[in-house]
Amino acid sequence: MLDQKELESCNLGYAKSCPRLPKERACDAVRFAIAQDSGDLIALQFVLESDHRPAGHGVLHFDRLSGSWTSSHPDPLIQKKAECFLQSYLERTSRA
Repeated sequence: MLDQKELESCNLGYAKSCPRLPKERACDAVRFAIAQDSGDLIALQFVLESDHRPAGHGVLHFDRLSGSWTSSHPDPLIQKKAECFLQSYLERTSRA
């Protein structure tokens, strides 16, 4: 179980003091946004941040008809985060 100090150092802002944070990592944060949703194709924009600065960016594409990614991120951890973001987006928009 996490104590209060560990919760604060790992969950608030940039977690550089978190003992669970890997020393070697591609970025500190990943931000996602829906760039376009044409109904059939969804363009998911991402920005990587490292030390509070942009460290990379791009666009991933998801085809709703086939239910598959037509372009994906080479890093499986970032791709999984993109999948979670997209799932949340699809759930929110299907209820609207």
